[in-house]
Amino acid sequence: MNKPFDCTRWSLKLSLFAALIAVLAVLGHRSALIDFQPALLGLTGSILTGLLAIVMGLTGTLRAIKAKESEIASTLAGSTLSFLVVMPMLMTVMAGAGVPRIHDISTDLEHPPEFVAIKALRTAAHNSLDRLEPDNLAALQQESYPDLGPVLMGRPFYQVFEQVIRLVKERGWEVAAVSAEAGRIEATDTTLIMGFKDDVVIRVQEVGSRTLVDMRSASRVGESDLGVNAARIRLFLADLGK
Repeated sequence: MNKPFDCTRWSLKLSLFAALIAVLAVLGHRSALIDFQPALLGLTGSILTGLLAIVMGLTGTLRAIKAKESEIASTLAGSTLSFLVVMPMLMTVMAGAGVPRIHDISTDLEHPPEFVAIKALRTAAHNSLDRLEPDNLAALQQESYPDLGPVLMGRPFYQVFEQVIRLVKERGWEVAAVSAEAGRIEATDTTLIMGFKDDVVIRVQEVGSRTLVDMRSASRVGESDLGVNAARIRLFLADLGK
């Protein structure tokens, strides 16, 4: 009689493999050994492998329950590990599922703040900063993030400008340029896990006795930013207004 397929053992093997793929993808991209696309492919493979491990683990658990085995908890090892590997990635993807496939967000859609110093840090492999694609970029942003817009503050220019610099540094962003004369601060925010780089430019302008602040955040790679740039602008301007 053939021995039944050991779902529990294969669930654990697949979960370890999924974790290994995810670690290699993350470390490979952060250390610049692999580009964005291979890293994304690796994470996708990790998710699919992890989901398969979860299914097999649960199947093994159901079999153990049906057979009234004593060590049912041990059958959940693979499923639990896969859940811990897969869920953070799935939650990120699901959170960005309802946002448009754009990666350059600005509070001023007609005259977005311009990158100057940051341009020298970008290569031909990075997303363009010309905001020409997609051709309905402004409309997509307005539809998805209608709350984003310039902030008019009742404080003098120098106070607001200094506060902007302080908030940028507090967030650990890498400052590329600061020009009080041009009212412009440029910086780069690197994501914690994958090391993706998103560039930020903040424009500060005097408007009579008040100060107008605009902000733009653009991802270097990827067609969709999963809503990260809009969230970054929203949180920064909220802190600026406190």
